[in-house]
Amino acid sequence: MVRLLGRSRTRSTPRPEGPRERTGRAAILRSALSGRSVAGQVFLLQVVIVLLLVVSAVVALVLQVRHDSTQEARNRSLAVAETFANSPGTREALSSADPTAALQTRAEAARRASGVDFIVVMNTDGIRYTHPKPDRIGKNFVGNISPAQQGRTSVEEINGTIGRLVQAVVPVKEPDGKVVGLVSAGITTANMGGVANRQLPIVLAAAAAALALATAGTALVSRRLLRQTRGLGPYEMTRMYEHHDAVLHAVREGVIIAGGEGRLLLANDEAQRLLDLPHDAEGRHVLDLGLDPDTAALLSSGRVVTDEVHLVGDRLLAINQRPTDLQGGPPGSVATLRDSTELRALSGRAEVARERLKLLYDIGVGIGTSLDVTRTAEALAEVAVPRFADFVTVDLADSVLHGEDPEAGTDVRRTAFSGIRDNAPLYPVGEHIRFVATSPQAHSLRTGEAVVEPELDEAPGWLAQDLRRTTKVVEYGIHSLITVPLRVGPLAMGVVNFWRSEKPEPFDEEELALAEELVARAAVSIDNARRYTREHNMAVTLQRSLLPRSLPAQSALDIAYRYLPAQAGVGGDWFDVLPLSGARVAVVVGDVVGHGLHAAATMGRLRTAVHNFSSLDLPPDEILGLLDELVARIDLDEATEESSAAITGATCLYAIYDPASRLCTVARAGHPPPSLVRPDGSVEFPDVPAGPPLGLGGLPFDTAELKLEEGSRLVLYTDGLVEDRDRDIDAGLELLRTTLTATGRRSPEDTCRAVLDALLPARPSDDIALIVADTRVLDADHIAEWEVPSDPVAVGEIRAAVTRQLAEWDLDVLAFSTELILSELVTNALRYGSGPIQVRMLRDHSLICEVFDGSSTSPRLRYAAGTDEGGRGLFLVAQVAERWGTRYTPAGKVIWAEQPLP
Repeated sequence: MVRLLGRSRTRSTPRPEGPRERTGRAAILRSALSGRSVAGQVFLLQVVIVLLLVVSAVVALVLQVRHDSTQEARNRSLAVAETFANSPGTREALSSADPTAALQTRAEAARRASGVDFIVVMNTDGIRYTHPKPDRIGKNFVGNISPAQQGRTSVEEINGTIGRLVQAVVPVKEPDGKVVGLVSAGITTANMGGVANRQLPIVLAAAAAALALATAGTALVSRRLLRQTRGLGPYEMTRMYEHHDAVLHAVREGVIIAGGEGRLLLANDEAQRLLDLPHDAEGRHVLDLGLDPDTAALLSSGRVVTDEVHLVGDRLLAINQRPTDLQGGPPGSVATLRDSTELRALSGRAEVARERLKLLYDIGVGIGTSLDVTRTAEALAEVAVPRFADFVTVDLADSVLHGEDPEAGTDVRRTAFSGIRDNAPLYPVGEHIRFVATSPQAHSLRTGEAVVEPELDEAPGWLAQDLRRTTKVVEYGIHSLITVPLRVGPLAMGVVNFWRSEKPEPFDEEELALAEELVARAAVSIDNARRYTREHNMAVTLQRSLLPRSLPAQSALDIAYRYLPAQAGVGGDWFDVLPLSGARVAVVVGDVVGHGLHAAATMGRLRTAVHNFSSLDLPPDEILGLLDELVARIDLDEATEESSAAITGATCLYAIYDPASRLCTVARAGHPPPSLVRPDGSVEFPDVPAGPPLGLGGLPFDTAELKLEEGSRLVLYTDGLVEDRDRDIDAGLELLRTTLTATGRRSPEDTCRAVLDALLPARPSDDIALIVADTRVLDADHIAEWEVPSDPVAVGEIRAAVTRQLAEWDLDVLAFSTELILSELVTNALRYGSGPIQVRMLRDHSLICEVFDGSSTSPRLRYAAGTDEGGRGLFLVAQVAERWGTRYTPAGKVIWAEQPLP
């Protein structure tokens, strides 16, 4: 401070400079540069440093140049030797009658062009064929050629006849790898140098410039010291100290200087006021001034502190202390005292405001991430503890938890709890609560107003809720409550309760306003979750209503299935099992891309279409073709509606299994391939042609026919099982293969469970449909077949054979109706069809009669008039049989009829 005041005084009142002063200043400058002054010593030190830097730079330069020269010599000699050894004609010249005549001229030309000192070609024994000095041709090569004789390249540094050099030896090899000669190229390191000689003058010039700058810097420093110390007489010094004293006692910050032995040397007016020092404090020991022990110990210790806060009386003082002997001064310490009472109070209020804003921000960010009502309520409770309250409970109406609009009343269910401890005697989570009319919660639900209860032990309305429980709550230490209704518009979904136990102060009006803001922000997220829950439940209900509730009776496949809707929203995955004629079964799985009600509704339309198309007994590729046309027509019909989304992207897999022939026919439209588990436990994914997704059109669908052994297992699924955000489809298929291999011969139900345990993601982003079907085979003794000759007399023979077979099956009761059915069907085949004609009878869960013929003409049921002589055959078949129909084969058609077993 003294120095600053003195410098200010000197600059503000400059005096004119006379000749004597200029002469004196020059003498001082010469003295400074002579080395007897500090400036001179600085100058000498700078010279020594510059010289050291110059020497270091020269040494480093020489070492670097030597290293770079050697490295360059190695690289150049190796490159030249390898180039010459592999150049055209070198290997042939070594095999010639006179290698020297063929190679000497080329070697010298290459040496001059590349800048190396020599290129020597030699045989495998090291006898030179070429050399820059012809008198050395035919002599042994000087150097290590062993690596090159073994087919390896070597580089070495040696002292040769021309000085220190680096040479490389490279083998010349035949195509089969045999070494037929050696090539060496070398260069002296002296020829690679010269960089240091060119850069050394630059370094020396830089050193000279540095010395000049050091001299100029020392002169400037000496001149500045001269300017700051000359011309100050007693009067100026007196005024300087007067200014210092005035500033010391007028500053609004306490200053205390203590000696090395702990005695008070100086205390300005502000320090005496803040510490309430006695008038004779200066000269006394700090510990004897009546200060509080902590402050007195700090001031007497002399330790370094920065803004250490001490309570002195009713004031908060921020103390900074530093020693005075850091720069060679006298021992002791100087401390500054700053009154921070008002600042602390203001900063405390600002900190509280900042924490509240941060809490509001965290509420807005943290609780809107989930669309689950319960999880959103739990997030609200977790964020508010312990930053705002010690315990937080959220009570919601049951209808809100199910996505419905809340009903008027005070019945709620405890949905979320969070607290600094878990043993609080509050209602547990899941408890159904009916608040009494006098409770603050009931008041909030009725009026929509928040209520603060500062002292719970003096709140009779709250105590009346459950006297035994409320008494335990008070005894536990919970003493204050804020109840805020969860409202969105006129709907009161529940209440949020903030409980305080740790802080002795009750909740106040400012905290009530903050609680209302917290709950208002959370109410929007809870209402969004409630609405989403309602929409999700509606979509799931619609989707489940469109899926099969139970599988139809059939004996071809032993089937287990699973359907799991996505967590984020229902999709369009579906499946079905459809019994067909001839004891066959169709299994179908499909997927409509997208989520929501539109996808679920579209899935229902496709499933209905599959039901209708399957009744036509068409092969899988034709079924997919009809579905493709249907989807394209649906998209075309809805193209003009802005709210309707195209369903292009729907996939489907359709498989038909025949237990009589063990043949499984499969076709797929953009769907993942089925998985086949053989009876020996091996797992494969059959090569089923992958058609385009439904709705694209233009491309036909192909089928694959799989001959399955008895006990084989078919696994059909949608892509949600094997594909996820964190797993591509190839990894999912491999995991499915591993899981199916590990399941062995478990039942289809156990296999479904094992597959889902292994592949199901934590939060599925897509629907999952899974079907596991074990194949069965219709026993040969349950099948009867006959060839029918093209003769009407054969009808009687067929009736007799059928009667005998029914007797063997203990089905004599069906003899009459079966004879009638086959008589009419065989007669129609003989009269209107073409050969060959076959009859097959199957005993399954029903009795199936089938007549095969080579015609593609389908019979039509009609009602004959009273005067007609014919036309009643199919009418009789339809009356006797439970079901009948026609299906087409590549060789013709089949007319079939089923009768229930007795």
